[in-house]
Amino acid sequence: MSTPRPLSVIFDLDGTLVDSEPNYYEAGRRLLAAHGVPEFTWEENSRFVGIGTRETLQILRERYQIAGDLDELLAEYNRLYLELARASTEVFPEMRKLVERLHTEGVPMAVASGSSRTAIEAVLAGTGLDGYLGEAAGTVVVSADEVAHGKPAPDIFLRTAARLAAEPGYCAVFEDTVPGVTAAFAAGMRCAAIPYVRGSESDPAFSTADLLFRGGHADFTAQAAYVWLGL
Repeated sequence: MSTPRPLSVIFDLDGTLVDSEPNYYEAGRRLLAAHGVPEFTWEENSRFVGIGTRETLQILRERYQIAGDLDELLAEYNRLYLELARASTEVFPEMRKLVERLHTEGVPMAVASGSSRTAIEAVLAGTGLDGYLGEAAGTVVVSADEVAHGKPAPDIFLRTAARLAAEPGYCAVFEDTVPGVTAAFAAGMRCAAIPYVRGSESDPAFSTADLLFRGGHADFTAQAAYVWLGL
């Protein structure tokens, strides 16, 4: 009898494991204000949730005709974000429960995020998740900086699967955004969706998810996710 192949679980970070979007918004607001754009609303910021930082800044740079090199803007943005992230980032409680349970059971886990590696490591360390996820815990972390195309392209999930030595069909993804769910579907992976942006749950892309918590983290439970994983 053949041995069943183990399931690997891949987590998006921002909006999925942690509520980091308020910090990303504030970093963007401060950056734009410093470059002569005084009004940047939460609603406008919500349009970029799930899109890589570099891609977001490229769009904002062109939209507001901001002078300066993109790499310099990115460095300035990252500095602002890291100050905020290290001071305060909240982990979604039920997600922490799920990660702890999977860690205890030895389930292979990874983080695949559109954030920079520096930002990922800062958040994992600041929240204590680095005890379960990240290099310190011996698990895989892949950032958008390591692939040619960010979400909604499947590159980051395929790279993560390769690092896990796992076939895409034996990977389950937890995501909160349309680009993330689209990327997981394109990668041929199972996906549980926990929409972060209110109202986005009606987007057709979420219909491709194998499990949808329509109310976002208000509906999400570690037990329901664990049962869905079928471990």
